Amino acid sequence: MPVVLITGASSGIGRATAHEYARQGARLVLVSRSREALEVTAAECRELGSAAADVEPVDVADGEAVLALVDRVLKAHGRIDVCVHAAALIAFGEFLDVPAEVFDRVVTTNVLGTANVARAVLPGMRDLDHGTLVVVGSVLGRISVPQLVSYCTGKWAVRGLTRMLSQSVRDRPGVHVVGVSPGAVNTPVYEQAANVTGRAARPPAPVDPPEKVARAVLKAAGHRRGEVSVGIANPVMALGHELLPPVYDRIVGPLMGLLALTRVPMDPHPGNVLDPSPEGEEVQGPWSEAGLLGLDARRRARR
Repeated sequence: MPVVLITGASSGIGRATAHEYARQGARLVLVSRSREALEVTAAECRELGSAAADVEPVDVADGEAVLALVDRVLKAHGRIDVCVHAAALIAFGEFLDVPAEVFDRVVTTNVLGTANVARAVLPGMRDLDHGTLVVVGSVLGRISVPQLVSYCTGKWAVRGLTRMLSQSVRDRPGVHVVGVSPGAVNTPVYEQAANVTGRAARPPAPVDPPEKVARAVLKAAGHRRGEVSVGIANPVMALGHELLPPVYDRIVGPLMGLLALTRVPMDPHPGNVLDPSPEGEEVQGPWSEAGLLGLDARRRARR
């Protein structure tokens, strides 16, 4: 059975990916900051058929902790067949409005967290000439959105790092680094994100379920493709950003205000950026079709 390490495994895409690998009987190592939520994920994975589901409450921003984690996994299992790096943080708000500690923490986790995971898992994969690192990025690594400045900054860097990591393992034909870039996904991240906009956030339509992204992750890992986009609107947004920047820059702010922010007022808060919020971690977010239109947002908004 394959040994699969998944970061961000307690919620959203990471948790959905754990479920998919569990159905294949994989030996799972589940990583996030939230032990409580990880234990729930592990129990779900065992019920779905995983050969093992180990819980590792580790913050990917802590490089030494990540190195120690991977060392434990290699000693226990001898190898890591697939590492799926899905851990990420989000903050809603324009640059001058987001507190520096929140901005820095988002960028640190998303960029240096990716580097820490790669630094830990790739040496062992290179030694064995075997293994795949899948980095979950975002369409926001290709476009810019002023209300998500810290997240976009990080994901642009993550996309570049993933590409260069892929180039760096070309001398090892059995080792691969691939990227998966989803668009809007119905996960709890919109409620858990830091938010200083004064309005509750929601996923902007069109929205994919996290299970769709998880299946794309497994397919990308199996086919070892360089980069995979998940989301019907992703190519359109990227093309508009690249070919019509004046038009894009004029409309992106108002569009995001209409599609990604509800009319429900919300006090500024750091969400799960500075500390985890295990009570809100699930596979899917609460957004029904009506919710995407803002009709049931008031029920869910954090006061």
